[in-house]
Amino acid sequence: MRSVEEHQRVVTEMIRPRPAAAVPLTGAQGLALADDVVAALALPVFDNSAMDGYAVRAEEIAGATPERPVVLQVAEDIPAGRTDELTLQPGTAHRIMTGAPVPAGTTAIVPVEDTDGGVQTVAIRAPRPAGAHIRRAGEDVAPNTTVLRRGQVVTPAMLGLAAALGMAELPVIPRQRVLVLSTGSELVTPGGPLRPGQIYESNSIMLAGAVREAGAEVVAVATAADDVAQFGALLDRYAADSDVIITSGGVSAGAYEVVKDAFGRDGDQGVEFVKVAMQPGMPQGIGRVAGATIVTLPGNPVSALVSFEVFIRPALRGAMGLPDPDRPRRAAVLTESLTSPRGKRQFRRAILDREAGRVTSYGPPASHHLRWLASANGLLDIPEDVVEVPAGTELQVWDLS
Repeated sequence: MRSVEEHQRVVTEMIRPRPAAAVPLTGAQGLALADDVVAALALPVFDNSAMDGYAVRAEEIAGATPERPVVLQVAEDIPAGRTDELTLQPGTAHRIMTGAPVPAGTTAIVPVEDTDGGVQTVAIRAPRPAGAHIRRAGEDVAPNTTVLRRGQVVTPAMLGLAAALGMAELPVIPRQRVLVLSTGSELVTPGGPLRPGQIYESNSIMLAGAVREAGAEVVAVATAADDVAQFGALLDRYAADSDVIITSGGVSAGAYEVVKDAFGRDGDQGVEFVKVAMQPGMPQGIGRVAGATIVTLPGNPVSALVSFEVFIRPALRGAMGLPDPDRPRRAAVLTESLTSPRGKRQFRRAILDREAGRVTSYGPPASHHLRWLASANGLLDIPEDVVEVPAGTELQVWDLS
């Protein structure tokens, strides 16, 4: 059987980054920058007022007090957005709003709270030093400054900076586009009635959520019966728009394994089917279909999601240049004794107490017990050469929270 590490390597090599692209700001959040971002202009773009108040020459109001205010003629009214260039003449003031351009000759802004708020004339009751409440052009960002670095993940604040610098797009590594396809004639869409022998389809909803949580884009979610023609038709419909195809089910050793039947059980049609030395999730497959990477997962729900965590999530995030592709690994002391199958690396659902550094297995190990995985916050990672794990043993735990 193939080791977990070897299959991880194969999947990672097969899920390839998309070419860098300039993406509108509205679609760039959460993506990794593909290049440095250099400012083409200054921030602020021009000298502007930091306060609602009056533009003055500081030396003319140096002696102002509440008892003996300095009275100046208000020569102009400057709201934010005024575009003509003004000059402050000696002996006058300009009423000015926050963000408005400071007229030439201004050396200070007096806040309106230190005046009588006059419109024709203004009584200024307190001095202000030169430079007070003036935002100078370029004091935040100088032109040709590198403001964002390649590999940073775009945040709302970064979007704001890019927009303030006049950028409509950012160079990013695009999201991986993923088709999620469940297989099985027994599957019924949730909400409808069940007939004997049928079950509600859960894998595609679960895996699509995992894809989005990993930062990728879900192209489509679909379900195929155990019918090669129907399965092939869904691939024909969606594969061209997908970078990655994730299937669940149809890869075991039974008679009705539609994924194996579609690609040839001996792997001669672009998909290799292997057994990986792990529990749950032994039957796996990997290959290329219509230009997309296909990763075939087992159909039991726990096997499917654990396989996604072990093989697909880190490969997707790595291909998108996102930080921390792997779940955090934490050492914790086991509170009970466990057994594990010889020769298989076992991933067991667990409750991790981070503060105490303890971990407890959670629920049975069988791959159909989805309830326990839904409430677990970790995966116990038991090495393949370990058969018995006494209480008090320190184990690695994958932190799923």
